[in-house]
Amino acid sequence: MSIQGLSHVAIQAKEYQATMAFYTEVLGFKTGHRWSLPAFQIQEASMLVSPDGRTCLEIFDSDAVIPAQGKKAMSDEEVAHGALLHLAFYVDDAEEMYQRALAHGAKPFVEPSHLSLGEPPLLVTNALVHSPNGEVIEFIEDVDFDMSNRRPEGSA
Repeated sequence: MSIQGLSHVAIQAKEYQATMAFYTEVLGFKTGHRWSLPAFQIQEASMLVSPDGRTCLEIFDSDAVIPAQGKKAMSDEEVAHGALLHLAFYVDDAEEMYQRALAHGAKPFVEPSHLSLGEPPLLVTNALVHSPNGEVIEFIEDVDFDMSNRRPEGSA
């Protein structure tokens, strides 16, 4: 047995309908399934399926009582500490998605840029926003992070 891939990331929405609209109308997710679970005070929950058809986001309403990682931020300016730092989505054009997200209520965080990471250099094009719900979202153009089987330049 082995890990096959990431199934989903769960988010508790401050405003459920607005969060659903941002991920479906702006980022292109589709609603795969909806439910409620009164035993956990979940009135509304949805599994959103990403455009790749496999990776999902699970969205819970603001009153749901669910296990969580880290410390909840007490304001939009406070940094929350815990296991999840940001969500990163592969996109065709980081600039285009950044502008589209801003036009739909996201707040700018890191403008689109080209980065050179590490040695040997790995070139990355990305941008980051704060979603209307507060998640940090990275838009990253396709890049192969698996450097394990690449040979350094000049080696035989």
